[in-house]
Amino acid sequence: MKKVILICYLILNATFLFSQGEKVNVIVFGAHPDDCDIDTGGTAILLAKMGHNVKFVSLTNGDAGHYAMGGGELAKIRIAEAKEAGKRFGVEYTVLDNHDGELMPTLENRLKVIREIRKWNADVVIAPRPNDYHPDHRYTGVLVQDAAYMVIVPNVAPEVPPLQKNPVFLYSEDGFQKPSPFEPDIAVIIDAAFDQKIYAMSAHKSQFFEWLPWTAGNLEKVPKDDKGRLEMLANWRSQAPNEALLQCAEKWYGNKASNAKHIEGFEICEYGKQPSDEEIMMLFPMLKK
Repeated sequence: MKKVILICYLILNATFLFSQGEKVNVIVFGAHPDDCDIDTGGTAILLAKMGHNVKFVSLTNGDAGHYAMGGGELAKIRIAEAKEAGKRFGVEYTVLDNHDGELMPTLENRLKVIREIRKWNADVVIAPRPNDYHPDHRYTGVLVQDAAYMVIVPNVAPEVPPLQKNPVFLYSEDGFQKPSPFEPDIAVIIDAAFDQKIYAMSAHKSQFFEWLPWTAGNLEKVPKDDKGRLEMLANWRSQAPNEALLQCAEKWYGNKASNAKHIEGFEICEYGKQPSDEEIMMLFPMLKK
């Protein structure tokens, strides 16, 4: 009898969650072109390969992130890089026309976020936490939090139909400790997608091989050839998973987690739907012991 009840429960939840032909719709917000790639690139690849729908949205056009150029010239380059990265990830990539370094949690920007979530009919929304060294990162987190309830309110942004259900809102992993450290609820092992993630990230040439090395004082050390650049990028992103991520991964993968080299972690935001473990496994079907 208990088995029958459990099966019925799972079927009902599956029907509720997968109103779009059993495809999961995931939308990821970042402050700049390349932020979504870093935080969720491996998970996006795995979901896309399983036939699910993933969209990356950059809230700014990245027009300030370089040492030798800026403004419209740089924005065009960064938008083109994002489009190429999207192809390599297998996701849709949208770059909104806000200035880099000037993002504010305004009503106008909140409405933009609400519209993006609704148009994607999102089951899952991922964004950074609102505590970070960069104001654009912080305000991206605030804007997505502020949209978390409003996406179901018909009289807000009424030109786009409201969602019939509140999505699951997740924070992507960070290392900041105050006011509270990141606590993973979901851990996705991305070992099988890591090489593709690095290749996709490498589309952002102006960032990973110019701007970021320049800010670190290492520009002269960047390899000139593609192979060397991919190796450099892979070394940068090859930090061993911390204990919290490994423990979380063990919950979802069992003993397989002990051999994981690359994990992307996500924390459930209190403002959206609070999913059960069964619902999480439906939304992230790669979580299998």
